Amino acid sequence: MSRRHVAHILVSCFALSAALAVGATSVSAAEAEPSERLPRFVSLRSDQVNLRVGPGENYPIQWVLTRKEMPVEIIKEFEHWRMIHDWQGTEGWVHERMVSGKRAVAVKGGVRALHRLPDAASEVVARAEPGVFAHLIEAADVTGWVQRNEVWGVYPDEAVQ
Repeated sequence: MSRRHVAHILVSCFALSAALAVGATSVSAAEAEPSERLPRFVSLRSDQVNLRVGPGENYPIQWVLTRKEMPVEIIKEFEHWRMIHDWQGTEGWVHERMVSGKRAVAVKGGVRALHRLPDAASEVVARAEPGVFAHLIEAADVTGWVQRNEVWGVYPDEAVQ
């Protein structure tokens, strides 16, 4: 595995699942500014986020997302509203206050091994189940490396630090 194809992740266990972390540049408080590039990854700020069919409170709620810090991708912007989609393809509009510049990833596919070094032959220090969410650049209990294509929430050419 080359550094270009791996993401450094930290794992911290919770009661029923694990949270993981992948290093990347933090987005500032100006994340809500429309001048930011599109698309871009962010995470949900709350454990109850209304996903609407259009950009405004007059549009009906299509889904209620219930996973705080779930990674989502902003694909469009309109005034204070962000069109997002999640790692499973669900799309809709949320108010800009409902997303945070704090980055996260979701483990995709099968159970993923976290390696001590950015080398597939190195020691496995933990395993992460599909659907587990992780934060980017945060302290945790276990540090490890995983191939970037095994998580959703990091672009293929993005500099992960």
